[in-house]
Amino acid sequence: MKFSDLGLIPELERAVAEAGYSEPTPIQQQAIPIVMHGLDVMGGAQTGTGKTAGFTLPLLHRLSKHANGSASPARHPVRALILAPTRELAMQVHESVQTYGKFMPLRSTCIYGGVDMNPQIQELR
Repeated sequence: MKFSDLGLIPELERAVAEAGYSEPTPIQQQAIPIVMHGLDVMGGAQTGTGKTAGFTLPLLHRLSKHANGSASPARHPVRALILAPTRELAMQVHESVQTYGKFMPLRSTCIYGGVDMNPQIQELR
């Protein structure tokens, strides 16, 4: 199976290819179609098996249906929230979202504790 078989939008297929991936891992093959249909999924796999892409790719695909190309921050409400148990994992997930979503008119930010919250609040506005 190839990523092109999963029905992802061309922008995501391009980003995945640029990241050097051509075939989804088993966890991605199972999770991506489920999340693309708007269903919940709980999966477990070893470190490095692509779990993050398994949920971020279909999430970005679903968000693309109503992407807003406006430059006005007022026209960009928060539409998705990904929670992570640690700052390091939150930053890693955010990096994946940026990598896979780089050809899409979506914005993302990473919010976590232990730092001045004012710059993070500005990122949300």
